[in-house]
Amino acid sequence: MQITAHFDSGNIEVHDSSNAQHPLLKMRKDLNSHHFQWFHFKAEGLTPGQRYDFSIINAGESAYHWAWSGYHAVASYDQKTWFRVPSTFTNGTLSFGLDVAQEQIWFAYFEPYSRERHDWLIDQALFKADAELFACGKSIEGRDIQLLRISRTPNAQRKVWIIAQQHPGEHMAEWFMEGLIERLKLRDDAEINALLSKADLYLVPNMNPDGAYRGHLRTNAAGKDLNRAWQSANEAETPEVFFVQQQMRKVGVDLFLDIHGDEEIPHVFTAACEGNPGYTQRIADLEQRFRQRLVANGAEFQTQFGYPRSAPGKANMTLACNAVGEEFDCLSFTIEMPFKDHHDTPNPVTGWDGKRSKQLAKEVLRVTASMVDELR
Repeated sequence: MQITAHFDSGNIEVHDSSNAQHPLLKMRKDLNSHHFQWFHFKAEGLTPGQRYDFSIINAGESAYHWAWSGYHAVASYDQKTWFRVPSTFTNGTLSFGLDVAQEQIWFAYFEPYSRERHDWLIDQALFKADAELFACGKSIEGRDIQLLRISRTPNAQRKVWIIAQQHPGEHMAEWFMEGLIERLKLRDDAEINALLSKADLYLVPNMNPDGAYRGHLRTNAAGKDLNRAWQSANEAETPEVFFVQQQMRKVGVDLFLDIHGDEEIPHVFTAACEGNPGYTQRIADLEQRFRQRLVANGAEFQTQFGYPRSAPGKANMTLACNAVGEEFDCLSFTIEMPFKDHHDTPNPVTGWDGKRSKQLAKEVLRVTASMVDELR
């Protein structure tokens, strides 16, 4: 058996391969950072029908080591159809295995979203969803950060911004963006047509292409957490955030959604701006209506579980959600999806996956369309 991770978003090191049917592995740290938790590797040269087990022995040292409980790794024979593999976390080691059906198999922390698929998604947006490349920034390593605008009505009054994958290991975020663009391609969608009659959409499908390609969990190529850089963004260390902030200040923001994944909480939820110094009852009411309508529409979403609410005036203003909400006095949410499953609507075969991320995006667009007149 051979184990490789020298590919887009790959991350694993072989620690001990003396037992060919049960190798011991380690995850690499993010470049210039202590964070790690993402893994993605290929095992090949396997004997179909035989059992193979894999143990990641440094899982207990990872960034969110307490979150492995209840987690199950994902696997695929073709990098298209992914399924969950029963996994255990004991004494700091994450272990999983199965009787393989083919000579090669891929394992990952979550269903990966490749750079190749990202390029395809940009083409879909440009040529099938009436998007334009409004601006293009550059990552530290020179990868494109595309800012797409979908504008169908001259002088539309509202500016809706949606960004994804500030944390590169949170691949569900770009699956979410694919769901948005899928729905935006439809020509006979009354809700989308109503939304675009009043709003321009500004989309950044991948904020952290360097980290995603390198197999990082949390940071860019400089080892910086982009979602902690919204008060200190600069062109040297966090050009990704710097670029988006500059574009926001050119056009304004009426609604901001920052799409993420959470390692621990097995639910879909939002985090908002209740701790901001400028938080008002108007914003509180908008937040409540947005959440209530997601639930009412039957989205895989809930309001019982999530992060603790910030005390008044005690928000972490380095976060995108808080920084944008404060600067533009707008409705601003972080939307979090699980690496595990959504316990309210569990699916033990797939857990939370790309398909469900895409569907959530379509429901979020529905709510956005229903609230566009209320944003100001």
